[in-house]
Amino acid sequence: MESVYRRDEDALLIGGERFTSRFFLGSGKSARYTEELIDAVVRYAGVQWISVAVDSMDDPESGTGFIPPEVRILPNTLGAATTEEAVRLAMKARERGMGSFIKLEVMNDFKYLLPDNPATLEATRILVKEGFQVLPYIYPDINIAQQLYEAGAVALMPLASPSGSGGGLRTKDFIRMLLDEIPLPIIVDAGIGRPSEACAAMEMGCAAVMVNTALSTAGNLPLMAEAFRKAVQAGRVAFLSARLEAHNGSAV
Repeated sequence: MESVYRRDEDALLIGGERFTSRFFLGSGKSARYTEELIDAVVRYAGVQWISVAVDSMDDPESGTGFIPPEVRILPNTLGAATTEEAVRLAMKARERGMGSFIKLEVMNDFKYLLPDNPATLEATRILVKEGFQVLPYIYPDINIAQQLYEAGAVALMPLASPSGSGGGLRTKDFIRMLLDEIPLPIIVDAGIGRPSEACAAMEMGCAAVMVNTALSTAGNLPLMAEAFRKAVQAGRVAFLSARLEAHNGSAV
């Protein structure tokens, strides 16, 4: 059956880079990948960007060797508890030839893994001045989001609920504020537990979703990967088909 939606004509632009897939794989709590997981998300979910913890790149058990060359690696600063540690990890990624994109994570809360928004803002300002394309992981607060935009972030990655919880869109109302007020791609990261939740995030107007635990714990990885691909696309098509006055999110 022919589709009226053309994914290639609806590319997502982040910092000048073009992606036709709006579903990304995160590194999760373990920062390790299996061959089965990588194969499933590439083959059945069409993933084009996989986030990898900088400090795991030297670990032969991390599974990063399973990532095919046609898939982009987005280094992240998982493990950084301070601004200084996050900047150090970003610099380490650059020294390894990982390019200028960095998913910025600063967390000094190791129980709930909630981001430290003030430290993230400080690190963003430093890294942007150093020429990085920064995608900060944040608790969705409109004031911090506005300051991150002004600091030069190329996208924002608000959590939907605590990392690895599968709690779903607990912060939906706050994410909607970002969609209404911040002219950057909003990529929902952390807490998405079901394809239906990814669909709901996309229908709101989010630019993409990043998932790990919901996939890595699935009983049938290929089926779950395909379900997420279809859910993300369905949500995106629903958003695009809405009447202009029916939503305020930015179709980036």
